[in-house]
Amino acid sequence: MRHKIHNRKHRKYIKKDRENSKNTENTIENRKYRSPSIYQLGPKKETFGTLTKLTDEVCFQIVDEGKRSQTKSQTSDVIVYQVFGFEGKTLPYSLTIIDTPGFGDTRRIEHDILVTQGLLDLFRSADGVHEVNAVGLVMKSSENRLSDRLWYIFDSVMSLFGKGIEKNIVALITHSNGTNPENVLQALEAAEIKCARDEKNQKTSQETGPQKMNTTVEVLNERVRLTACIQNLQERIGFIEEKQTEIKQTEEALKKHEEEMKKNKNFTVEVDETYKDKKPIKGGMWGLVFYDGAVTCKVCEENCHYPGCTTAPSPQRCEILKDGRCTSCTRKCPVEDHVKEEKIYVTKTRRVKKTLEDMKKKYEDNLAEREKKSSLLENLKTEMNQLEADKTRWLEEAYQHVVNLEKIALKAHSISTYVHLDFLIEKMKEKGDAEKVQEL
Repeated sequence: MRHKIHNRKHRKYIKKDRENSKNTENTIENRKYRSPSIYQLGPKKETFGTLTKLTDEVCFQIVDEGKRSQTKSQTSDVIVYQVFGFEGKTLPYSLTIIDTPGFGDTRRIEHDILVTQGLLDLFRSADGVHEVNAVGLVMKSSENRLSDRLWYIFDSVMSLFGKGIEKNIVALITHSNGTNPENVLQALEAAEIKCARDEKNQKTSQETGPQKMNTTVEVLNERVRLTACIQNLQERIGFIEEKQTEIKQTEEALKKHEEEMKKNKNFTVEVDETYKDKKPIKGGMWGLVFYDGAVTCKVCEENCHYPGCTTAPSPQRCEILKDGRCTSCTRKCPVEDHVKEEKIYVTKTRRVKKTLEDMKKKYEDNLAEREKKSSLLENLKTEMNQLEADKTRWLEEAYQHVVNLEKIALKAHSISTYVHLDFLIEKMKEKGDAEKVQEL
């Protein structure tokens, strides 16, 4: 009896027995094998070992399902292998392996979003994986330093987990000749890779208790919220800067033509008016239950989670919603004010003609009665100050997401978050907050 083990692309988390397996596309696949003959270790999947005997009536064949680019040689999806049926065998226990998914190829940060989502779905699903005994970092025994690719992979993997998993991170050495892998240990030490150690402070793979994935799920959720918050922040600040340009144009027009406008009620000036519109995006249902689109707020007219909201079928299931309210939009609106669709808000400008009364009405609508008695120029200054206050408040909200990650994550900042931190640092510098700039 021969069975094939091969890599395929999958889009949905399901359980699947060998006898009734179907070629459904999934993000996470749960594969079960009885008395398997193959196990493998290694960054390039080159090392194989056998647990079968000549008398066993089963063998396994590794199948190459087509030539692939070397830059995309890593596994493309989150795959769970359930190995069991070893009663009375050399290794009398079952084993669940979560395959390291797709880190290190040319897709990098963009693909990490999908991988993170896949792991999040796996760890929080009722029939998923809720505890982990070990996180294996695989290196060849001949390596004396971490290559850029390996460093990136290790950095990405460690950034996924919560604090407490450090004692369960172990080095898995392949291509070993049985001697102590001093080169590898020194390389891990030099790179400051956190992992389990013995009483002599040496890295070890001794048995440790399993770690619950509760904190890890919160870390993954918080990373999604940080990303969504800063993506939305960039758009909101862009909108504010457009509004500030509009206010400056209005101020200049008033100073230049105020006397003419007072004498002639129908005298008009041209200014660039900023407004919100919606545009369609690519997306839609996939894998029967998943929905690639954007979560937007109808009240704030903002994109609360885009891009990156690839699986949640509705706003209620999106990671940015916490305790029934959005963690991304300006007013932190309830879930009822949000929609998931294949459209996003965009900022646009249009050239319009306005009279003095038009401008007064526009900038007095949101003012208190006493402020409405002020001059239009004073009201414009009030509006400008409010926009700056909003910008400061939003920057602080984004910073708090970073603080939260520091509290719960094994490694708060990974390569995938540096892009977002760069933007936050730039805006904090503009604000003049040297302390937060240094911390970031």
